[in-house]
Amino acid sequence: MRIDVFTIFPGLLRPWTEASLIGRAAKAGLIEVRVHDLRAAAGDPRRSVDDSPFGGGAGMVLRPEPCFAAVEAASPPRPLLLLGAGGRRFDQAWASQLATGDGFSLLCGRYEGVDERVAEHLVDGELSIGDYVLAGGEAAALVVVEAVARLVPGVMGNEASGEEESFEGGLLEYPQYTRPAEFRGWKVPPVLLSGDHQKVRRWRRAQALARTLQRRPDLLEARGGVTAEEEALLAELARGDLS
Repeated sequence: MRIDVFTIFPGLLRPWTEASLIGRAAKAGLIEVRVHDLRAAAGDPRRSVDDSPFGGGAGMVLRPEPCFAAVEAASPPRPLLLLGAGGRRFDQAWASQLATGDGFSLLCGRYEGVDERVAEHLVDGELSIGDYVLAGGEAAALVVVEAVARLVPGVMGNEASGEEESFEGGLLEYPQYTRPAEFRGWKVPPVLLSGDHQKVRRWRRAQALARTLQRRPDLLEARGGVTAEEEALLAELARGDLS
């Protein structure tokens, strides 16, 4: 998978994309992350990428020329997504969708935003990681790159890791424990030490349901609520039958 990122601060992104999970995946040839400097595509000696908005107003706007020039020179994989607060909300389902393709690209907004002609005629859509405002799209780009790259086959090593984590199936992940079995008087649930894999799976499913119901009921509403089978499983958990 090839991922291209267009930014005026390539130095913020390159060290991160060369480290940890993403860096190892790149060295293994599973993904390729290309970071492009929009200033390198500017047509003037000062490498200007922004200007004041027509009609007045505070702040500066990212100009269309360097954006179009950088993208056209790179011929990046599509879709090309503009990172901005007004875009469609990014979620695990979208990450999974992007992970099934050969690649995608991200354009990091800056200042008060980008010239609207970039949004209308250059990119394929807009993406937001949440309802808040950042100084630019670089932090958002890192979120998207990691969320997608870790779903590419082979990147995480253990493929089950991506299947059993939060937001898969519209649920939060179940609680995790490791050694020691008892720490400061707090004990690991006995079912996890039982060796009964079927009981462990049922306990984990029930815990994921209970946690989602308590912390993110909106996720359950979005998937159509709780089924009768899931209600029965939650009742078993409440009675202590799963421990």
